[in-house]
Amino acid sequence: MVSVSSSTTRKSLSRSSTAIGLEGLVANSRGANIVLGIDPGLAHVGWGVIREKGASCELLEYGHLATSPDNSHAERLLAVHLEIIGVIDTYRPEVMAVEEIFHGRNARSSLLAGEGRAACILAGALRELQVVEIPNNIVKLAVTGNGRASKQQVQAMVRRLLELSDDPRPADAADALAVALTHARRRQGRIRI
Repeated sequence: MVSVSSSTTRKSLSRSSTAIGLEGLVANSRGANIVLGIDPGLAHVGWGVIREKGASCELLEYGHLATSPDNSHAERLLAVHLEIIGVIDTYRPEVMAVEEIFHGRNARSSLLAGEGRAACILAGALRELQVVEIPNNIVKLAVTGNGRASKQQVQAMVRRLLELSDDPRPADAADALAVALTHARRRQGRIRI
C-alpha cells in the first residue's frame, strides 16, 4: 500500500440525546435520511454528514482533508478517494451530494479540482450511493438566500440551520455541510432547484 501524507480534521457531536450513535447507523444498514455533502478538490476536500429529522436536519460529523503537495498526483487522488470511502463506510448514507466545480480563470486548477471531484464521485458510485450534483451558486442561494454569498455568510447560516454553537471550520467543511443541507431541504420540499 502506498504511504500518503495528508491531514484530516473531524468534528462531531458529543454523544447525547441529539447525536446518533454508530450502533444506530449500523443497525439501520443504510440510512435513508442520512446525506453526505462533499466540497471536492485535490488539495482540500470538505465533507459533512447530516441526518434529516422531520423538517430539520442534525449534524452527525464533518471533516476536512488536506493532501500534501509533496505526494504524487496519484497518491493525492488516492487519499481523497480513501477518505470519502471511509466516511461512507462509517455513516452509510443513502445519498452523496457533490458541489459542482466553479470554473475559474486557471484551467490547471480547475482540472485538478475536477480530478479530486471524480475521486469523490467514484467512491460514491463504488458504494452504490445516489450521487447528486449541485452548482455552487444554487447551494449558496438555498442556504443563505444569496447565490453570491461569501464563505463567512455560508458558515454563519450553516451554524444557524444546524443549531451549532460555532461556525463550522474550515470553510471547505462548512461548504460541504451546505451542499448536504441543500439536498436535504430540496428533498423535504422546502426549496425548489
